[in-house]
Amino acid sequence: MQLDWIWEPILVVIGGTLLLRLAGRKSISQMTLAQVVIMIGIGSLLIEPVSGDSIWTTLAVGLILVLTLIIMEYVQIKSDKFEKFITGQSKIIIEEGQLNEENLRKLRFTVDQLEMKLRQHNVAVISDVRWATLEPNGQVGYELKEEAQPVTKKEFQQLQADVQQLINLLEPAFAKGFSIHILPENKEDIFTEVAEEFPKDNIPGHLQ
Repeated sequence: MQLDWIWEPILVVIGGTLLLRLAGRKSISQMTLAQVVIMIGIGSLLIEPVSGDSIWTTLAVGLILVLTLIIMEYVQIKSDKFEKFITGQSKIIIEEGQLNEENLRKLRFTVDQLEMKLRQHNVAVISDVRWATLEPNGQVGYELKEEAQPVTKKEFQQLQADVQQLINLLEPAFAKGFSIHILPENKEDIFTEVAEEFPKDNIPGHLQ
């Protein structure tokens, strides 16, 4: 009785797991183009033994693909030019709170896609972003302007100490009463745009 249909799938799973383990632990969203191509190639190869092709040939070809990927990654470490050619480089898409329309157009990256990425990082207003880049793996990196950055614990403790010192100095004024002026809240952000289901008027039409 032929038992190939039992042990071959088991060997495919084990061999495929070892090949992918050797290739690296990055998720799809973190992979470069070369890594995605290799992984797709391995996935296509692994199913071939089940349909009748030689399992050893398949695993050997898969190993060659992985070794090719490792060599390419090693060369990228040694050569910046080769890395830029294979992986690409980051592109600026926001500069000092302003959209870089030229780069967005070249990257075929719409403002809606950019806002989706920013919302995932809890960024509500594009004008709060000092720099934003589209990375080779498709992720958006950003730096907030100084006035929009969240307060650290150290900064908050320092603020508490400064406020307490100011209260001690102005204690007589507190006894007579004082008023606090609160700045109006900015209601227009990329979250309310989603809730209200209509786009902003200040977005260029060709980038929506």
